[in-house]
Amino acid sequence: MQKVTLEIRDEVNVRFAGLDPRTRRKISDAVKYFLPYARHMPAFKLGRWDGCIRYCDIGGRTYFNLLDKLLPLVVEEGYDIEINDMRTKWNFEFSAVDQLDYEHIPWPKNHPNAGEPIILRDYQVEVINRFLDTPQCIQQIATGAGKTIITAVLSHRCEPYGRTIVIVPNKDLVVQTERDYINLGLDVGVYFGDRKDFGKTHTICTWQSLDILEKATKAGTANITIDEFLEGVVCVMVDEVHKAKADVLRDQLGGMFRNVPIRWGLTGTIPKDEYEAVGCVCAIGPVVGNLSSKELQDMGVLADLDINILQLQDGQLGFNSYAQELKWLLTDPTRIDHISQIINGLSTGGNTLVLIDRIKTGEMLMERNSDWVFISGEMKTNDRQKEYAEVSEMNNKVIVATYGVAAVGINIPRIFNLVMIEPGKSFVRVIQSIGRGIRKAEDKDYVQVVDLTSNLKYSKRHLTHRKTYYKEQNFRNQMTKVEYK
Repeated sequence: MQKVTLEIRDEVNVRFAGLDPRTRRKISDAVKYFLPYARHMPAFKLGRWDGCIRYCDIGGRTYFNLLDKLLPLVVEEGYDIEINDMRTKWNFEFSAVDQLDYEHIPWPKNHPNAGEPIILRDYQVEVINRFLDTPQCIQQIATGAGKTIITAVLSHRCEPYGRTIVIVPNKDLVVQTERDYINLGLDVGVYFGDRKDFGKTHTICTWQSLDILEKATKAGTANITIDEFLEGVVCVMVDEVHKAKADVLRDQLGGMFRNVPIRWGLTGTIPKDEYEAVGCVCAIGPVVGNLSSKELQDMGVLADLDINILQLQDGQLGFNSYAQELKWLLTDPTRIDHISQIINGLSTGGNTLVLIDRIKTGEMLMERNSDWVFISGEMKTNDRQKEYAEVSEMNNKVIVATYGVAAVGINIPRIFNLVMIEPGKSFVRVIQSIGRGIRKAEDKDYVQVVDLTSNLKYSKRHLTHRKTYYKEQNFRNQMTKVEYK
């Protein structure tokens, strides 16, 4: 029988040493995935690339979390496998979390239960203990489940073994997460933009800040090297896993974090595209839990909702591409006038969050409504936080924000109307956007979601995708055709 050595190089990367070329091609083909956008790439059109991403290269290098799929193929080819495990050995023993473990700490100001003791919900206890039982895994947890307190408790439980790093997709989530850590009494620092705290037990940062630090380390211009920054880290947690691009996720978690033994991922939406979902598994671990929005609504944790699809009848205009059509849909003055009127009508029923794709759309809406607030990436984090906080005290505030800034993770419970203007066909964007509206507040247990779309070619196609998502999520929806010219 032929022998092959499986080199487990670290917590992420492995290599089959000694496989023949045919077997290497076989296992490489077993974990290759066609990229949906490949057809638009010059290399694919010219026949220089097959349009696939491979999670095992022709040299036999692959990922630890794909071994359950690849090992049987190697054995099938008649190989006897010897293992060379180069990982540091750890012995983690976590005691199970109970609902009352943190009851001595009150919820902070602006929390729906402000001032009351922190009593973990049944499902939060279940999620936390599932993580503690599985040191490398992902759980799909719907928006509004309390992922930040879950993350803080997990960091607290890791303290006997070392430091934790929590990676979030944007600055607003850094600040939001920091507040919960401080409230729990944890030694926490942040690393992003102008705030760079070193030497803390727990650090909250963004993908971008880590990338900048790594590049500065290689260039010799960093105040602290990436190795110094990660000294003593035993746990890396990725909040909103889906927001990390697949290559960034693998490069960072399989690069600078490759020797970190505890790896936990939390997300409201596992990507629909298989290549992206597999990329998450490669870098972190298998998906071991799923808590849906519908389950949380049935428990009374999240607000009930209806989705009203307003399809504006934009005539028979023809465009050569989606980009041309979208530009018209988002900048035509007459159309923006009518959208503005729709939003004004909704806002009489409570605070309204309007999500848009283009800065130009926001500027045009603001020209028509000077009392609205427009939030984009250019606004400072503290200013954005102030605007979000005002929602807890006001009743008819209208916030216009780009999907990139506000569609993920932001906690604004007192949103009574959520308007999505041409949200497209991305499952992650659509479901995460709806998540901004379904958090409950003391005076809110229902949100009206408005999907503003068009009868034009590409917009209609994207609506078909969204209707499928709504059905999968058990969200009630109805469509109204709107004549406005």
